[in-house]
Amino acid sequence: MFRLQENQTNVRTEILAGITTFLTMVYIVIVNPAILSEAGLPFEQVFMATVIAAVIGTLIMALAANYPIAIAPGMGMNAYFVTEVIQQDVSYSVILGTVFLAGVLFVILSLTRLREVLITAIPNSLKYGITSGIGLFIAFLGLRMSGVIVSSESTLVTLGDLGSPETFLTIIGLFITLGLIAKRVTGALFVGMLITAIIGMFTGQLSFEGGYVSAPPAPVFWDMDIAGVFSNGLYTVIFAFLLVTIFDTTGTMIGVAEQAGFIRKDGSLPRARAALMADATATTAGAMFGTSPSSAYIESSSGVAVGGRTGLTTIVVAILFIISIFFSPIVGAVSGLPAITAPVLIIVGCFMMEGLARVDWKTFDEAFPAFIIILTMPLTSSIATGIAIGFITYPLLKLFSGKGSQVHWILYMFGAIFIIQMIFFPGH
Repeated sequence: MFRLQENQTNVRTEILAGITTFLTMVYIVIVNPAILSEAGLPFEQVFMATVIAAVIGTLIMALAANYPIAIAPGMGMNAYFVTEVIQQDVSYSVILGTVFLAGVLFVILSLTRLREVLITAIPNSLKYGITSGIGLFIAFLGLRMSGVIVSSESTLVTLGDLGSPETFLTIIGLFITLGLIAKRVTGALFVGMLITAIIGMFTGQLSFEGGYVSAPPAPVFWDMDIAGVFSNGLYTVIFAFLLVTIFDTTGTMIGVAEQAGFIRKDGSLPRARAALMADATATTAGAMFGTSPSSAYIESSSGVAVGGRTGLTTIVVAILFIISIFFSPIVGAVSGLPAITAPVLIIVGCFMMEGLARVDWKTFDEAFPAFIIILTMPLTSSIATGIAIGFITYPLLKLFSGKGSQVHWILYMFGAIFIIQMIFFPGH
């Protein structure tokens, strides 16, 4: 079924690869509920929605595309979800509605050529600027959650009290995890969280009063307010979720596929449509149960590195995610202590800055749009605002420098829409 011989692998290697991939990405089961609970979403609902979205997306990737690429709710989009609930002053149900609509649009785009047109039309400087801006955005969230950075009347933000127990534990956890990554330990983020949790137990900051194992929480279905999306005019939020999910997934898939040797000589990826449908379906299903958009995980490269080459790897990942639903008391206790989850946010933020090396910084009309996106996302706490400003400045700078013909018409269209939106509908 998985064509193991053709892919030069065997069952033992695929199982080992699946376990490796799971260990490197299982942190999302803890971090996602910790972040989304700030928006008012019940922990148990997000926990189950995270696992359901991961299992659905990963199984489709395994059975339809036969790739060792795992799917789960993406980092960055969860943080953006929270800030939109706060900034728009709406219930989380409305923002879940935007995720659902973005997922439906992603499914439609994945069935047509529009997705390819969108990916090729948008220049690399904007793509890498968006990803890097999200990296700074979630790193800043981690620093803020843990008290390393606090608000200040005179300077907006300043250094917090590093001697407070929770902030001090965050710093300890951060350096432990950094050391594990430097030593190339498999599942360094998860192991780092585990060690930090153990320290938290000894210092009295973490306790497991609810026990360790329990029956899975009941999932919540269709807790969305789609009508509220339209009454609040949250079209930019839908676009931001859609655009970032497409970039994130496509970039990750290409990166992992290149590492595994799946890319053809002409640069195409076999079964790309099935692979993208996995992510689009996971995003749509995840919204129905209560979580932010899903994405392909770059952590899948760890499984590929130990020999994973087929969907059997991702079947193993899906099975392990299913097993994790019986450990909700542990996940609940751990995700309730920001000192354990904050180091992951800070480090993942660093990983997302990698694309900046591919921005042409010597060409000003390429460099400035990337720069302004990176600057505005964390400072405005809005991924949508960063995207809008990038899409406005890029075509304008190209026109001013006499290179307007190099810009795809889609960028001019989006630029005009964003100008209208920012003038007449600020905050949306």
